[in-house]
Amino acid sequence: MTRAQLPSDDVRGRLILRCVGLLLGLCMLAGVLVAGVSYPLAAGAGLAANQASDSLSGVSAELIAGSLPQTTTITDSRGTPIAHVFAQDRELVTVDEVAPAMVAALIAVEDRRFFEHDGVDWAGTMRAVLANTASGDIEQGASTLTQQYVKNYTLYVLANSPTEQLRAVEQTPARKLREVQIALQLEQQLTKNEILTRYLNTVFWGNGAYGIAAAARTYFGVTPDLLTIPQAALLAGMVRSTSGFDPVRRPEAARERRDLVIKLMLEQGMIDDEQAQAALASPLGVSSPLRARPNGCIGAGDNGFFCSYVLHYLAGAGISQNQLARGGYTVRTTLDPDAMAAMTASLKTQVPPDSPDAANVMSIVEPGTDRHRVQAMGSSRVFGLDAAARQTSYGLPYEPVNLGAGSVYKIFTAATALEKGLGINTQIEVPPGGYASPIYRDGGGRPIPVQNAGSYPGRLPLTDALAQSPNTAFIRLMEFTGVPPVVDMAVRLGMRSLATTPFVNPATGRPTDRSIAEVTKAQRQASFTLGVTPTSVLELANVGATLASGGTWCPPTPIESITDAAGNPVPVPEAPCEQVVEPGLANTLLTGLSKDDKPGGTAAGAAGQVGWNRPLAGKTGTTQVHQSAAFLGVVPQMSGAVITFDNSANPRPLCDGPGAPFACRVGNIFGGKTPAQTWFGTMTPLLAGRPVEPLPPADPRYVEGGAATRVPDVIGRPETDARAMLERAGFPVTTGTVDSAAPAGTVIGQSPRGTALPEETITLQISTGWVPPPPPPPGAG
Repeated sequence: MTRAQLPSDDVRGRLILRCVGLLLGLCMLAGVLVAGVSYPLAAGAGLAANQASDSLSGVSAELIAGSLPQTTTITDSRGTPIAHVFAQDRELVTVDEVAPAMVAALIAVEDRRFFEHDGVDWAGTMRAVLANTASGDIEQGASTLTQQYVKNYTLYVLANSPTEQLRAVEQTPARKLREVQIALQLEQQLTKNEILTRYLNTVFWGNGAYGIAAAARTYFGVTPDLLTIPQAALLAGMVRSTSGFDPVRRPEAARERRDLVIKLMLEQGMIDDEQAQAALASPLGVSSPLRARPNGCIGAGDNGFFCSYVLHYLAGAGISQNQLARGGYTVRTTLDPDAMAAMTASLKTQVPPDSPDAANVMSIVEPGTDRHRVQAMGSSRVFGLDAAARQTSYGLPYEPVNLGAGSVYKIFTAATALEKGLGINTQIEVPPGGYASPIYRDGGGRPIPVQNAGSYPGRLPLTDALAQSPNTAFIRLMEFTGVPPVVDMAVRLGMRSLATTPFVNPATGRPTDRSIAEVTKAQRQASFTLGVTPTSVLELANVGATLASGGTWCPPTPIESITDAAGNPVPVPEAPCEQVVEPGLANTLLTGLSKDDKPGGTAAGAAGQVGWNRPLAGKTGTTQVHQSAAFLGVVPQMSGAVITFDNSANPRPLCDGPGAPFACRVGNIFGGKTPAQTWFGTMTPLLAGRPVEPLPPADPRYVEGGAATRVPDVIGRPETDARAMLERAGFPVTTGTVDSAAPAGTVIGQSPRGTALPEETITLQISTGWVPPPPPPPGAG
């Protein structure tokens, strides 16, 4: 340095004073100036130091406790990890679980007198203070591992804002003195191995790796006990600057730093010359790509939607994602990997992930009287954030699908009818297409003609009506049940979100302060039985589980167990199970749904494609304009629901194509097509090799029922007598004439015969007593 470069006398004076001040403070902290009682200045400084010590006791206590943010692991039912949630990706290990080479490398490069000093390397610190003060910059650190632990803990654990993080690393005498004092306190209360353990677990190694366990996995794909000398030297060298010595972005700088550490290890007798030469000759050996963990459900692949539901469910139970991100929990879920694999394959076979229009979603729930475990849920869509690639992080398999589930909702009308006293074998009226029901009206009170998708007999047993699904029959049945009880039945059996999701005003597009269920009941919306309501496919699957559990509803839980970082069980508050309908009703309704896969049933084609031969309770559904379709299928072991719908921004009708459903002008998708095919494509391989279990037997009380009134048989009677008999029995009567040879005024036809709903209108056919002559033969006259 030339004379022109030397600082001025004034600057040099200030530097000397600064240096002396720092030395004085450091000496006082070390207890060197124990004779300060004889000198007023030293005594005053000692008092200040004691006061500072008191103010830092809280920080010291936190550092001694050493509570660090840890990674939460979410696993499937077999304990295989499916996702990790963290604020800092960290797994705690003890120093005994770390390779000796790693400890040696750190001590060699960062704190060679670690086992000799009391937390502060006084000689090194004073030397660094002098060098840094003289240069006016930070040229030497001289922090011990204990001091570094203090700084790192403050930076990565205690600092809660960018400002606090800057203060944790600011290069000021005050911060340094504070760090020194805390280090001295720690050394009095922790062993060297305890300090090493805390240090190794706290340090940030770059690329998302906090602590030595994450660093060993991220850079080398190993556990910390398997780190070799060159690997340990590389990691130890990165502590000074994770960006400056990043082996991916700056491999040459990382190698130079690693080799320096190896040479220091050799100089300090930690390794011999042969080990050093072998280590120096080793490549960096860093994993490519790095094995950094994805954070959250984005890294869960096909399990992403299930993972998302786990977080959603736990948040509802009072365990926030922030708690999970810091708590180091192990969340063992109910996810069955076999069910998930079969479901995923079937979903994507029926609807490819890149479909421009359609999405396919499915959930499977296991029945039970104490818990309803969610075995799987998924979507044909990829769980992700790239909307351009048609990915989504919306909870498609558990959040409501706005387009509805169609005629699957007829299950709720049937269940209500059984509860009101009808039997599953009761013959119900099937009005022809175009039926104008008194309860099916538009906003202006005008009747809306109800259409059917096919032609049906005038009357069907309820079980056949469920299998063939005529719309007019269930609108007519709802005239008997009333709308509000059917809505309440849907909520009871499992559609709980209907009672909590705000109703959206169609005129404004804004949510109201009333739920969907409240508005539907208040407005007596008979269309409810046709499944126009937003529907959660998970809740729909849980409806099946409720029926298969003898009428016991339980929340669809994805949680098998949770343990905290110490292995202690963590309770998860869950809604209690409820007996929502009589077991006999539930069992009988399953029997009533057992014809859907049989000839004439709406799912018969899909069942035949896979050679289905197991007992099944099922119901298909299609919305009015074919924008969505659904299938609910139940076997004793599990209940699964599928909804296929137009997932585009402006939904249109869907047509079934040779490859996948696509948007079209006039749709033709039905619940018996893609949804049912998805269900059977999942369940057939999943149930292969398992015992065939029967559906529960029907309860005789709900087979014939008590509410269906026996209708007097008036065939052959005079019209006047017949009308009187029927009206005395409580039935309204309507008549029509038919040409017949029977005496005029005689009843020759009656509908219904046998039984009818209370107050159901009986139609009589009355003979005219005249038979028209036959037409003349061709060519006559």
